[in-house]
Amino acid sequence: MGGISIWQLLIIVAIVVLLFGTKKLRTLGADLGESVKGFKKAMADEPKETEVKSVEKNDKE
Repeated sequence: MGGISIWQLLIIVAIVVLLFGTKKLRTLGADLGESVKGFKKAMADEPKETEVKSVEKNDKE
C-alpha cells in the first residue's frame, strides 16, 4: 500500500520506451554519462580553498 510495485515500474518503462524509442534513450543515457564525467572532472580540477588563499596571499606580497 502506497509503494510502487514491480508491475507498475514495468508499465512505466514500457510507456517510456514506446514514447521515445530505444535509440533516443540510449543517446540520452550517453549524453548524461558524459555530463556527469565532465562535472566530476571539473570538480577535481578546481583548486582547493586553502590553495586559493595561499596563492592570493603570495600575489599581495
